[in-house]
Amino acid sequence: MDLYFSPMACSMATRIALYEAEAGSAAQFLEVDPLSKEVLSDGSDFRSVNPLGLVPTLRTDDGAILTENAAILQHVAERFPQSPIAAGSGLERSRLQQWLCFIGTELHKGFFVPLLAKKAPAEMKAYTLQNGQSRLTYLENHLTGREFLLDRFSVADAYLVTVLNWTMVLPEVDLKNWPAIKAYHKRLRERPSIVRAVAEEFELFKAEQERHKAAA
Repeated sequence: MDLYFSPMACSMATRIALYEAEAGSAAQFLEVDPLSKEVLSDGSDFRSVNPLGLVPTLRTDDGAILTENAAILQHVAERFPQSPIAAGSGLERSRLQQWLCFIGTELHKGFFVPLLAKKAPAEMKAYTLQNGQSRLTYLENHLTGREFLLDRFSVADAYLVTVLNWTMVLPEVDLKNWPAIKAYHKRLRERPSIVRAVAEEFELFKAEQERHKAAA
């Protein structure tokens, strides 16, 4: 399978899931420049694969194209059933989908994207920050006394830790106000699969920033 990603973006969740499943060698990681939409390995236009130009995008082993974090993460979990990163059937699977949807809509797109957008008006950012308090409090209450979102590490945790990493460049989102979330983030950042993914992608991110600076 081919995973199209950009360093330190939400696509890192799939890298974490693959490493957690001890299946990193099963994927080819294809870096996409987030500004030019160029696939760095061959100079091709990523929009020929995904017209929206958004990562992650996955080309499966049989050539199908999958987009959207929730779909890709569940595909990876099902592709490697020997790993416990997937949920079982019935309510457990529904709970996994619930958390993937919550992270994708309420946190990723509804909270972090507006705060990270350089051109977003200050009023919009202030509204987003205020509106997001209830989302973080909801997550705080769920994580209090829990190690993971479900009863064990799952692809939902891979996604959540990825978006929580963005608080590190958003001083206005201080996790000390949500101690259970802060402890969860710190704990997961020490997990080997996440340590590896962050270390690899941070080096690529620094190279990306230098590339953009030189082109400016």
